[in-house]
Parts: sequence; structure tokens; C-alpha cells
Amino acid sequence: MVSLEQVKLLESKVSRMIEYVKKVNEENKKLKDKLDSYEKRTGELEVLFQRFKDDQGRIEDGILAALDLLNQFEDTVETKLGSTENAQQEAPAAPAAKTQVKAVAREEEAAEMPEEAGEEQEEFIDLISEASMDEEDQGISSTELDIF
Repeated sequence: MVSLEQVKLLESKVSRMIEYVKKVNEENKKLKDKLDSYEKRTGELEVLFQRFKDDQGRIEDGILAALDLLNQFEDTVETKLGSTENAQQEAPAAPAAKTQVKAVAREEEAAEMPEEAGEEQEEFIDLISEASMDEEDQGISSTELDIF
């Protein structure tokens, strides 16, 4: 038969088992809560990652567009410089002709001026003529500054 000691031993083992099951259930609940919070955080990180990926794509597109505009600008500048250089090579006598036309125009203006202002105007015209001649001597062309 079953003795009282065996029943007490069985009862104590059942009590320990109940405590162990409670403890395991609590731990299981905590782990499930952690899992839920981790899944929630993972979802948030996925959304952030997707935004980052989209932003990265937009940034790359913006950089490529800026580089394209820079290339277009560079091509335009090179084209203008090339046409300016061609114009300078094709018409080297143009500055000299321009200077002669200016000198003739100044002489005509000086002839039309009253005598009092004529001397001051002539000095001014001479200074301008000297300055334009200095520019020609130095190889400075008015078309060189057109690109800026």
C-alpha cells in the first residue's frame, strides 16, 4: 500500500512542479513581451531603412543632376572660349581697325567742340588713345573679358 510518507513526498514534488511551471510561464511571458518589442522595433527600423534608401536615391539623383548641369556649363564655356579664340585668330586686325575708327571719331568730336573745352577734351582723348594702345601692346583684347 501507499504510505503516508510516499503521499507527502508526492505532494512536495507536485508543489515543486507547480512552482517550476509558474516560473517557466512567467519567463515565457517575459520572453514573448521582449519578442513583441523587438518585432515592433524591427518594423520601425525597416521603415527607417526604407526612408534612408529612398533619401539616398534622391541624393544620388540630385548629385547626378548637379554634375550634369556642371558638364553642360563646362561645355558652354568651352564652346564660348573656342568661338572667342577662333574670332581672335580670324580677325587680328580688328583691334587696330577699331582704334583707327575711334581716333577718327575723336577728331570729329574735337572739331565740333568749342575752343575752351577743346583743349581739355583733346587731353582726355589723348589719354584714352594711349590707354587703348597700351592694351594692344600688352595683347589685351576686349573679347577676353566677355566670358565673365
